[in-house]
Amino acid sequence: MIVPKNLEELATYVEKGKNVFFFTADWCGDCRYIKPQLPEIEADFPEFQFVEVDRDAYMDVAVEWNIFGIPSLVVIEDGKELGRLVNKDRKTKAEIESFLSSLN
Repeated sequence: MIVPKNLEELATYVEKGKNVFFFTADWCGDCRYIKPQLPEIEADFPEFQFVEVDRDAYMDVAVEWNIFGIPSLVVIEDGKELGRLVNKDRKTKAEIESFLSSLN
């Protein structure tokens, strides 16, 4: 999982590559629930690069992308959104993998 150090670095992942943006926050219990399973999900989907986005640190990005519930995922390939799993509900590994599979 890539953790961008600043907005400029985050922007490079939006513009280039096939990336899954995982919106999260330290205080989010549902985020902490799914986070330990993310390495397995990443291994199952090597065609994607996973980018962790701290919703609190990048609030302007979250608002611009209409991320009002976390954990949420947005998939972007070379600047074009392929799909989103955005809501305030707890996500399961199976639900995330099903979502990612639907994009291939």
